[in-house]
Amino acid sequence: MRIVILGAGGLGSLLGGYLARSGVDVTLIGRAPHIEAIRERGLEITGIRGRAVITEHLTAITSPEQARGEIDYLMLTVKGKDTDSALDSGGALRSRSATVFSLQNGVDHDEKLARWAGAEKVIGASTIEGGTLGAPGTVVNTLSTPVTAYFGELKGPVTERVSRIAAAFNDAGLPSRAVENVVQVEWEKLFQIALASGFSVAALAAIPDLRIGDGLTVREGAELHVQLAKELLAVYKAMGYRPQNFYTPASRLKELDELPFDAAVEAAMEQGRRFKADAGRGRTSMHNDLLQRRKTEVDFIFEPVLERARALEIAIPTVVAIYRIIKTLDSNL
Repeated sequence: MRIVILGAGGLGSLLGGYLARSGVDVTLIGRAPHIEAIRERGLEITGIRGRAVITEHLTAITSPEQARGEIDYLMLTVKGKDTDSALDSGGALRSRSATVFSLQNGVDHDEKLARWAGAEKVIGASTIEGGTLGAPGTVVNTLSTPVTAYFGELKGPVTERVSRIAAAFNDAGLPSRAVENVVQVEWEKLFQIALASGFSVAALAAIPDLRIGDGLTVREGAELHVQLAKELLAVYKAMGYRPQNFYTPASRLKELDELPFDAAVEAAMEQGRRFKADAGRGRTSMHNDLLQRRKTEVDFIFEPVLERARALEIAIPTVVAIYRIIKTLDSNL
């Protein structure tokens, strides 16, 4: 199998490194300092799965034009705000890629890929695996769950190409499933990220050392989290879905949906105590972007939710207020 990863930052490097370690032929396309360090010393991965340095089955390049040969799977892992520019630069890969998919946040990437490569080449995919770049050539694995990735056809049953990529991820130590409802997985992840990012940025970003656990262990913080969750879940359910906790235990949308408000607050506070006991958990990529003065993915995370709420005539004032807060901060970055 040959996989090319367009946009090999934290997540793309992490996934590509593990896939290469299992024997998959992986090409990373990324920025020069990171790529040059990988060429010189290999890709170093640290974090929740321990330390590994990957040198075999791994090619690191800075431009799509440098990629060689036919490509079984093209994986897009840039930030949502960089999707258009990445695809514009990746024309040399389009005709040689048999299957393309995105592991970005948001829900509009499948449509963009279909316009770029042709709908017949696109499959759906979603992951919650966490990877953060350190020094050039290094990435930290910050988060995983018992099932960390899902793959599926956007319409129709599980196919051989879906089963094959899920098997490759499993062989790489990245627990994955081939499913028939991958679009729902993508939407549920979006609502989960909107909840975590919205709460984290709005409630905690003014004090750089704070994490989600610090907010959830304050009753008023837990109340804000639950109010935000209830509004988001109202939209999600009105779309015809029911929360499945695809990324349990990181996701607790089912519990937040089923419990009355006060009981949900108590459950959120207990989750906060667990997060505080694990000092490495509890900061979203949007929160990190804000702390590092980088543009966030606020539009890609919140606008699809706001659009669905307007279409369904569902009032979500807390979500709107938090979107406005984050948008104000983002506009000044």
